[in-house]
Amino acid sequence: MAVSPDTAADLVYQIFDLQRAMRCIATASVCGQDTGVALQGVLRFVGEGESRATSLAERLGVSAPVLSRHIADLEEQGFVVRRPDPDDGRAQLVALTAPGADKLRHIEEQRTAVLQDYLRDWSQEDAGSTAKTLHKLTESLKKSVRATAAGTTKTTVLGAS
Repeated sequence: MAVSPDTAADLVYQIFDLQRAMRCIATASVCGQDTGVALQGVLRFVGEGESRATSLAERLGVSAPVLSRHIADLEEQGFVVRRPDPDDGRAQLVALTAPGADKLRHIEEQRTAVLQDYLRDWSQEDAGSTAKTLHKLTESLKKSVRATAAGTTKTTVLGAS
């Protein structure tokens, strides 16, 4: 069953509104921090495991030069390390250092505490249900984006028939 245009438009609005609210939470939680919101975002993705800088840039939706500057800042602070990719000497792999992992854990704990405080009037059931729905939405959107990038969406397939 397809989602109606009005529902899709409302969902887009709600997603953007949620993004703005989360940016406010992130901004509030960086006061007095040595890493800003952008660097914290990069740190989070690097924290998912060692990966190529080009892959990180794609996942973050930023250009390679922008990511390179962020990684240089994090490297200067001792939070990440770069090393040549053994499979491609032109590429670099980026990973967290022990202090980087500690920093990421601290950031996530702080954001969690702020969000818990903001949601103090929510039930555990409401929060769990919302998390489950957001996960489903995120997975559907990622799957659709991958399919679009691969040129295999239903629209493309049906249009080619």
